[in-house]
Amino acid sequence: MLVISAQHYLEGQILLIDKPYEWSSFQALNAVKWAIRKKFDLNKKFKIGHAGTLDPLATGLLVICTGKFTKKIPELQGQIKEYTGTVTLGATTPSYDLETEVDHTYPTSHIKEQDIQEILPNFIGKIEQQPPLFSALKKDGKRLYEYAREGKQVEIKSRVIEIHTFEITRFDMPEIDFRVVCSKGTYIRSLAHDFGKALNSGAHLTMLRRTKIGDFNVSKAVTPEVFRQNLEGNG
Repeated sequence: MLVISAQHYLEGQILLIDKPYEWSSFQALNAVKWAIRKKFDLNKKFKIGHAGTLDPLATGLLVICTGKFTKKIPELQGQIKEYTGTVTLGATTPSYDLETEVDHTYPTSHIKEQDIQEILPNFIGKIEQQPPLFSALKKDGKRLYEYAREGKQVEIKSRVIEIHTFEITRFDMPEIDFRVVCSKGTYIRSLAHDFGKALNSGAHLTMLRRTKIGDFNVSKAVTPEVFRQNLEGNG
């Protein structure tokens, strides 16, 4: 087995990490950073960063760049992404996912699988999307989720994103599994919320997994703990 040295990480590596459920992207990045620093006794100037945040309740692919490869992060962030997940119909939450409690319930008895297939084309291509209030986007120097937690309403501008693929992989009311291929800046939580409205009901995201970023696939990724174990056992 090739022993990766400190110089490899300083020169630049791209690491594929499978972010665990309820971990923040920062926690996952930090676990990898400390494992590398401990193994090779690197100083605080060691560069490391990730190409695209995942919500704590999401799992899946986190692309981490080290050393000189941190310059590649903007390019990687712009890559097309693929997600799989579950939308639960009949209820909404303020965060559009399970971070907050259900605030409204809606009827679902009128929804048939054919209805869902008929509205899917409305979500393909370039569409306007409003980011959720519970997000890390900034307005007037403050994170939107900070306004949300204070119970303050703020105006959020919609933006154009692109959905390349949106398909239903399981229909088992009130749950619907999906696969989405989309552009940078797409909020799958907002997609779930808008999907519910299009069905004259409500919906929120109950599971999300990022499976691809560009040509990188989560099937080649390891958890932060496995990364640490592999690093400690390497050399």
